[in-house]
Amino acid sequence: MNSLIYFNNCASTQDELIDFLNQHYLSEDFLAIYTFNQTKGRGQYGNSWENLPEENLAYSFALKTKNINVSDTCFNFYTAILVRDFIANLTKKEVKIKWPNDLILKNKKICGMLFEKNKNYFVVGIGINILQENFKNLPKAGSILSQTGLSFELKAFTESLHQYLFEHLVQKEIPNDVLELYHLHLYRKNEVSVFEKNEVRQNGIIQNVDENGYIWIDLENEGLQKFFHKEIKLLY
Repeated sequence: MNSLIYFNNCASTQDELIDFLNQHYLSEDFLAIYTFNQTKGRGQYGNSWENLPEENLAYSFALKTKNINVSDTCFNFYTAILVRDFIANLTKKEVKIKWPNDLILKNKKICGMLFEKNKNYFVVGIGINILQENFKNLPKAGSILSQTGLSFELKAFTESLHQYLFEHLVQKEIPNDVLELYHLHLYRKNEVSVFEKNEVRQNGIIQNVDENGYIWIDLENEGLQKFFHKEIKLLY
């Protein structure tokens, strides 16, 4: 079973879903809530996620951990792959994954994800910029509309995304080659890029991401090193 619940508005779909899990026994294999008017969205590692009313999607789903046959890291990566695939198939455009789980379309961030655990559930928040056109205060951000010129009806988009995730995360087993799939779409892999570490900039080349979630970068001044999130910044 799976359910999809709409909120006219809420502070955070992630917090609403976690509150629901804390108060109820969940019989569904897959439960999601969504809104087009989120007022206090949370991003990964304490970041905030801005969401203009009736232009973008805030969506969170809960999935029983016992139904997942891979590590937490691979589950996180595979979810990012699925959302990437969904948007790429819909727009017929190239969508990249910026480590660890942001989605990039024509060098602009259009999607961010938040992964948490609550009791026996994975709780995943997904924010997707769909119709927003003004990113005056967010120069690195974009939307599906701003980057492709394509406009999608928000409710239909959400229902299709929900069904796609349910089919691939619940009705099918996660494949064994998640890391290989992830590397196929890794943003700036094997390209000279500029990184910032401890407020110092230097060139480097992303080599790979490992099963523990670390990114390996060959830095021009320090050689090959691994980093966890927030330990190094890719400038784009």
